[in-house]
Amino acid sequence: MSKVLITGGAGFIGNHLTEKLLNKGEEVFVIDNLSTGTIENIARFKKNKNFHFVKDTILNKKKLESLVKKCDKIFHLAAAVGVKTIMDKPLESFMNNMKGTENILELAHKYKTPVLFTSTSEVYGKNDKLPFKEEDDRVYGSVYSDRWGYALSKGSDEFVALAYFKEKKLPITIVRLFNVIGPRQTGVYGMVVPKFIKQALSGKDIPVHGNGKQTRCFGDVDDITDALIKLIDSKKSRGKIFNLGSDKEISINDLAKKIKEIIGSKSKTVFVSYAKVYGDNFEDMKRRKPSLSQIKKEIGYKPKVKLEESLKRIIQHETQK
Repeated sequence: MSKVLITGGAGFIGNHLTEKLLNKGEEVFVIDNLSTGTIENIARFKKNKNFHFVKDTILNKKKLESLVKKCDKIFHLAAAVGVKTIMDKPLESFMNNMKGTENILELAHKYKTPVLFTSTSEVYGKNDKLPFKEEDDRVYGSVYSDRWGYALSKGSDEFVALAYFKEKKLPITIVRLFNVIGPRQTGVYGMVVPKFIKQALSGKDIPVHGNGKQTRCFGDVDDITDALIKLIDSKKSRGKIFNLGSDKEISINDLAKKIKEIIGSKSKTVFVSYAKVYGDNFEDMKRRKPSLSQIKKEIGYKPKVKLEESLKRIIQHETQK
């Protein structure tokens, strides 16, 4: 039985990963400051003797070290969550990402512990060469746009992580996540799917930012967590970066339409300007689609859960709450 540390384990992806690892018989240690994660997400693990929760921040290096030194592997998920958080708290988002990851890498190196670090598709910025490949250029906007601070911090984390691999031989794998969805995800921080579903279930207007023609690829959390576990256990993956998600594009307009159709909702789609929601300096990407060839080659990854099935799972979860 392995001992596993998950930073941000009370968050959306973290609690699904925790559940999967506990079901495999692993001993799981979670550290989360509950800034975006919730106790409700991990309450069902409370009676499991293999589950341990510490409410604290990864900026508390002393507490973090007490966890790292007893674990065999680390999933580093803790980070700012959602566009709204990034825009509302740019300084906190940037510093937490940078300093927190620095602490993880330093301690993992000290105890020679393998790390899987979750980065983001945001690092590709305004690059319009699709599908995105891991070695592609990053194209960012003005420093006056808070949106790019998050992308820059995660990109910097990637550089530091790879430097630890090259210079100090730290076994680390980097994963760029693309729009992960599933039950227990909140729409509070700007996540589009739970927000649309909540509005459609209540019959309220569904707010679409911009003209709704922007596209995204939505991957199910079940597929994602399976892949994360395979990657951290793959020694060949170390020192590499992998896109992870779905490569099936859908426009935000069509997403709203699909959700309304599944629910049978009479909600209206209303268009809201980006400026009204995020301020004048906000920039969005028209399309975001990953190449999955590298992760497919590495672990045979292929998304199993189709978007409609994933949406139905989320809707069912919401209606049973």
